[in-house]
Amino acid sequence: MQAAGNTRGTLVAFLALALVWGASFLFMKLGLAGLAPGQVVIGRVWFGALTLAAVMLVTRRRWPRDLKLWGHMVVVAITFGVAPYALFAWAEQTVPSGLASIYNATTPIMTLLLTPLLLRSERLSRAQSGGVVIGILGVLVLSAPWQLIGSADLAGSLPGQIACLGATLCYGFSGLYLRRFVFGRGVESLTLSAMEICLAAPLALVLLPFGGLDPIGVSAPVVLSIAALGVLGTGIAYIWYYRVLGEWGAARASTVTYLAPVVGVVLGVLVLGETVQWYEPVGGLVVIAGIIASQRGLRLRRARTLSAPARLPSAPPPRSRAESS
Repeated sequence: MQAAGNTRGTLVAFLALALVWGASFLFMKLGLAGLAPGQVVIGRVWFGALTLAAVMLVTRRRWPRDLKLWGHMVVVAITFGVAPYALFAWAEQTVPSGLASIYNATTPIMTLLLTPLLLRSERLSRAQSGGVVIGILGVLVLSAPWQLIGSADLAGSLPGQIACLGATLCYGFSGLYLRRFVFGRGVESLTLSAMEICLAAPLALVLLPFGGLDPIGVSAPVVLSIAALGVLGTGIAYIWYYRVLGEWGAARASTVTYLAPVVGVVLGVLVLGETVQWYEPVGGLVVIAGIIASQRGLRLRRARTLSAPARLPSAPPPRSRAESS
């Protein structure tokens, strides 16, 4: 009975995670109604930092004393927090929230593209390379280059779409950086998340000269959106994610990437009245197909590695009578 309860609770956490991460793009769009992109980022990370710091205090977790680890987490705070948050917030000035959520699903493709550069010992298999190619084709469908000719609105959103890809490139880099320099040090994931967001909060203040000091339009939707974006999307969502990760494993936990864009698109249509062009869901499905193909290639590669017989040292050649004498 306890196992069933845990499974049910993990499923609830998974669905809540998909809902919150999908809604994050709606919260950003609503926040931009009264705030500059830099202000959205600052509000987001400070709400998230206060939430995770409170969790660390309530659960009596200790902060690590490894200075080298803190140095690595500064890099993660920039590339996994401040930079992609700023790029997405800036992009949503011209890009619909639903489309931004679809672009967010390209993170696994970006990770694969960067893997040979950051983890030189790992090379992509043919199946993984094929998945990357499929994902790139999906990005091309998403950007709809045939629509840019003669359309000022779509051409104006192109820099924002590029910024979305820049954000997912940051996510891909930081994931590989964590794997290479941070994981394996004996620090649990929740503590690492608290370190990252608490470091990102003061680092985000660098955005103050870039619109961070602009006049703000305070309203209930703006304040509630930024609070939800920080407390839920940047704070509590980490707790849910690490529960799912621990119960289901990385492969099943990563499928939240497929549900979040659906939530983002639906909320954009229902709440903001955004329109969805045919090529946006089609492009998103092609990207997801590329991710699935690359994940299957990774599983096949691991299966072959595990099933390969260990090579025993070959027996030395028999010595001649002259050598033995």
